[in-house]
Amino acid sequence: MDERIKLVEVETLSKDWGTLTRATLDYRRTDGTWQTQTREVYDHGNAAAIILFDPARRTVLLLRQYRYPVSLNGDPAWLIECCAGLLDGDDKLEGVMREALEETGHQPRDVQFLFDAYMSPGSLTERLSCFVGHYDAGTKIHDGGGLVAEGEEIELLELDLQEALALIASGGIIDAKTIMLLHWLALNR
Repeated sequence: MDERIKLVEVETLSKDWGTLTRATLDYRRTDGTWQTQTREVYDHGNAAAIILFDPARRTVLLLRQYRYPVSLNGDPAWLIECCAGLLDGDDKLEGVMREALEETGHQPRDVQFLFDAYMSPGSLTERLSCFVGHYDAGTKIHDGGGLVAEGEEIELLELDLQEALALIASGGIIDAKTIMLLHWLALNR
C-alpha cells in the first residue's frame, strides 16, 4: 500500500453474492497533514466484456436484459449491452469466451484483448477486461439467452454498427462498457 495510506480497520458489512466492507484509513495529504477517511467498497470479483462484430456486414451482436439497480435510479431498466460477466476464477480470455457462448450462443473467433478498465473505482474493486471478437453464421453454436439458474433472460439484438452508435447519442445505450467498446470499434474498424 502507498506510504501515504495507513489502513486502520476493515469491517465486513455484508457477505452474500459479493462482499461489502467499510474501511477506515488515515490519508496523508500533500500538505503533510493526516486525514481519517471512511470508504465502503463492494467486491464481487473481476469481469470481462466482449463486443461481437461481423466485419463483412458491419453489424454488432448486443444483448437486452433487465438491470434492477438501474430502475432504482429512475431509468428504464432494460439495458442494451455487450456480452459480459464475472470471471468466476477463470482467466479473462476463458471467462469472456464462456460468457459469449452462454449469453449469445456464439463462439467468437479472432478474439483480441483491448484494455482493462475500472468502471466505478470509488466504490467497486471490479476490473473489467475488454475484448473484441468476430461472429457470423458459422460461429453460432446455440440460441444463447444466458443461464436461467443465474436469473438471466437475455434478448439478442443484431444492429448495424452505425445504428448502435446512434443509440448512444439518443440515450438508447447507457451502459458504460458497451459505449466504450462501440467507440473502440468506430475508431479502429
